[in-house]
Amino acid sequence: MTAALAPALRTILVLLLAWQGAIWLFQPPRYILPSPFDVALAFQRQPGFLFGHSLTTIAEMALGFVLGSAFGALTALAIVALPRFGRLIWPVLLVLQSFPVFVIAPLLVVWFGFGMGSKVIMATIIIFFPVASAFTDGLRRTDPELIDATALTSATHWQTLRYVRLPLAMPALLTGLRVAAPLAPLGAVIGEWVGASAGLGFVMVQANARMQTDTVFAAMTVLAVLSLVLRHLVDALGPRLLPWASEP
Repeated sequence: MTAALAPALRTILVLLLAWQGAIWLFQPPRYILPSPFDVALAFQRQPGFLFGHSLTTIAEMALGFVLGSAFGALTALAIVALPRFGRLIWPVLLVLQSFPVFVIAPLLVVWFGFGMGSKVIMATIIIFFPVASAFTDGLRRTDPELIDATALTSATHWQTLRYVRLPLAMPALLTGLRVAAPLAPLGAVIGEWVGASAGLGFVMVQANARMQTDTVFAAMTVLAVLSLVLRHLVDALGPRLLPWASEP
């Protein structure tokens, strides 16, 4: 684990040094670009404040990730298991996916209010599409020779899906989850930007209005850490839950 984190830590260290070097060289006002030390001081000044709002965003992104992944996987299974349903619903999903998330977010706030519900739905929508797309592609790409061989047996359509297509498509599902993991915080924060009373997105909007750029960067740092943690959890749990999908 330490060996896997070492390259990432070196990259972060280089970026921090470059950031601090730019501060020393150009000396921009703090409200335009704070230094890493200023951001660290922002954490020190208000640890409880940032932690409390982080919990709200964590709850929203976790629920959105679970719901989006579940709906995405179930939709992919339905598309492949029921071809008529797939031909009907897939164009609709493509049209919905083309809508910018900033167009959908205000509507969700109007429909579901300023509470956690609208943010969870926003995160669910963002997670849904990469999971559904990757898993559908994996289910459809089953080797035709295997399908033909299964057709020579007494296996039904549903048995072929369960015992042949589904296991072979698990690597594609894991890929979709890995792509979706960093998007979960984005979905929650976009909803918080549009309208909220808590969460890191709310903190960023309020701090930006007060020119407290160090607090904005502190919230951004927490979001980056949450994205990395969620991606790491997906990477760590995937091989354990799906050993046949493990990669060398």
